[in-house]
Amino acid sequence: MSYYQRHVFFCTNTRDDGQPCCTDHAAQEMRDYAKKKIKALDLNGAGKVRINSAGCLDRCGEGPVLVVYPEAVWYTFVDKEDIDEIVEQHLVNGKVVERLKI
Repeated sequence: MSYYQRHVFFCTNTRDDGQPCCTDHAAQEMRDYAKKKIKALDLNGAGKVRINSAGCLDRCGEGPVLVVYPEAVWYTFVDKEDIDEIVEQHLVNGKVVERLKI
């Protein structure tokens, strides 16, 4: 068994060459929001959920992106409501949010 039930990686990469990047879409802010939400729901820690920043996940054209392991489900998001839906549906209830999946 994995140390965490689910491990979520938010791309928070910044590109200086003018190409699209996740930080252009408030990725760090959304990652911080998700982390606070998981803590508020007491879902953080061993055997539960871990929210992490990641460098480039190489899908910036579809960004912003996050990936949930161990399921390896990739999501895009626009705002806090999308993050709420991913947390509530996938991280709490184990159901993939099809409308945000990439």
